[in-house]
Amino acid sequence: MREAVVVASSRTGLAKSFRGTFNMTRPEDLAAHCIRDVLRKAPALDAAEIEDVILGCAQPHGMQGMNVARRSALLAGLPASVAGATVNRFCSSGLQAIAMAAHRIHEGADAAIGGGVESISLVQRDVNVHPALVQQYPGLYMEMGVTAEVVAKRYKISREAQDEYALSSQQRTARAQSEGFFADEIAPMEVTMAVLDKTTGQQIGTKQARCDRDECNRPDTTLEGLLALKPHFDPTSGHGTVTAGNSSQLSDGASATLLMSRERADTLNIPYKLIYRGFVVA
Repeated sequence: MREAVVVASSRTGLAKSFRGTFNMTRPEDLAAHCIRDVLRKAPALDAAEIEDVILGCAQPHGMQGMNVARRSALLAGLPASVAGATVNRFCSSGLQAIAMAAHRIHEGADAAIGGGVESISLVQRDVNVHPALVQQYPGLYMEMGVTAEVVAKRYKISREAQDEYALSSQQRTARAQSEGFFADEIAPMEVTMAVLDKTTGQQIGTKQARCDRDECNRPDTTLEGLLALKPHFDPTSGHGTVTAGNSSQLSDGASATLLMSRERADTLNIPYKLIYRGFVVA
């Protein structure tokens, strides 16, 4: 089997949904920015050699419908001969897309791009529940915070353990940012963002902004502050443990990973970071 290698990756910073830098930036623009940047990191590769652009998207409707991967590829300047496909496996959609890009290499392609894009700000959650399915599989339509409560109860993960891990994550992120750990992977992006009234949430204007780092962490977080928060997804049972402080934040952003066949990368003298070995869904 031909070996697929990871040549380069690029991503935007993760911006806060609704209130963050990308609250007016279309998903195609986010993804196209990453595609252009990842190709910049492999200048010896002709963009026309890309066989496929595969992007994961958890909410592939609205601005993210109609094959957002294909539209993003064209917006990035790739020729119309380059194919595009959008895949949905919810929160692991981007990982699935990278795996599928690697499979394209295994099957004969010399280069492919896998990645992901999501604009929570501009694409609202739209679910039409099937009555029979929700009766037979009530967990099918659960949101992530509710499933986190299920996992915590099933595996006896205490509130204290969750808050301690959340604090550690905040501290690690703050240190990584201060030391420039993410600088090589983030493609800074200048955009127009909406300015919102803090009281009403209504738009009161716009401004130019630059996203060159993740907006999700809060370096001043303390364990005492986390422990003081009330459970958000199970507020009434007395056994809820998942709070706004130990949950992931809603974010907008995109990423792109360039994969090539090992032979083609060697021929073009393009260095690679990893060899893809496999992907399994449990």
